[in-house]
Amino acid sequence: MSTDLVPVEAHLADVLAAVRPMSPVRLGLEEAEGGVLTEDAAALCPLPPFDNSAMDGYAVRASDVAAAADAPVVLPVAGQVPAGDTRTLTLAPGTSARIMTGALLPAGADAVVPVEWTDGGTERVAISQPAPVGHAIRRSGDDVAEGDVMVAAGTLLGHELVRVRPRPLAAVVATGDELTDPGSPLKPGRIWDSNSYMLAAAVRQAGGRARRHRVKDDLVTVVTALEELSASADLLITSGGVSMGGEHDAVKAALTGYADVTFRKVAMQPGMPQGFGVFGPDRTPVFTLPGNPVSTFVSFQLFVRPVLQALQGLPPVPLPTRQAILAGAVRSPEGRRSFLRGVLDAEAGRVVPLIGQASHQLGVLARANALIVVPEQTVRMEEGEQVDVVSLP
Repeated sequence: MSTDLVPVEAHLADVLAAVRPMSPVRLGLEEAEGGVLTEDAAALCPLPPFDNSAMDGYAVRASDVAAAADAPVVLPVAGQVPAGDTRTLTLAPGTSARIMTGALLPAGADAVVPVEWTDGGTERVAISQPAPVGHAIRRSGDDVAEGDVMVAAGTLLGHELVRVRPRPLAAVVATGDELTDPGSPLKPGRIWDSNSYMLAAAVRQAGGRARRHRVKDDLVTVVTALEELSASADLLITSGGVSMGGEHDAVKAALTGYADVTFRKVAMQPGMPQGFGVFGPDRTPVFTLPGNPVSTFVSFQLFVRPVLQALQGLPPVPLPTRQAILAGAVRSPEGRRSFLRGVLDAEAGRVVPLIGQASHQLGVLARANALIVVPEQTVRMEEGEQVDVVSLP
């Protein structure tokens, strides 16, 4: 491997070492969705909070219906208890009360006779089977006792307010004077902006929030945009403008010597030119990804996705990798780990390499569901060989 190429694992380790989890905040339940709890969430009250009926029937004293094993027992119906009734009721000996599922059990009652065991009477009810103590009753706290830990700290999502590290907000910045809105007429020399849409979707798929931005290839414009965005975003992601010698690489020019960002060549294909560091007074993490769409996507999955997890205090978990049999030969440059687009048949354990592996060929990526991993020192693998395969989300 060339001495100026950094191994994939080394670059990822450097990236993760520079990231610190976000500060926790208290949010309402809806706002906290997708956040990671930073403290145990304990029950404020028992669940259920009161003794209640498990079915429609009649609340009784078990001793009053014990004789129903020999002959039906007839009891007066003292009233009805619908679900949601908050009255404090007491069941007198020798009586019953019609009760609905989930309704508060009257004091004195210690069993519920299912309506199927009765004649369904409204003034008086004939009960044909005895109900033992506790029958068809949900006792207070039989699910969760007050103070029990409901959800442990570190869990991806309740109380009304919970303390969480929220879903990270990523500012996705596409650079390039050649970019125009998808669907608009294309002039010669212009291309549609695919990267910002693709990256924003990938951020959301990885559990974060995303806002898209597009800026011109101008040093001052890039710096100004990143300064403004770093004040509100938890992560900055740029695409384009970081090649190894481009005259108009505004992102690299803007950040070189201005921010704590390292630009390097990583021993991978696609995605060799990488940049990562921190930016602004809040030291917001910033990724400067290459501009070719496949390079951008692969770089995101390898390096940015784990950082989104780390920002929430979660252990970075890579995409699932398995082994499969190659359904065709593949080539790779020596000294670089290749991530080739393929279609994995998980049931058959085979992966088909797709034709068209250049880093600009987004159409091929759209058809792929996996990346075929070719090691750094391997330049060719034959059909029938076993290979590592990364499943794409």
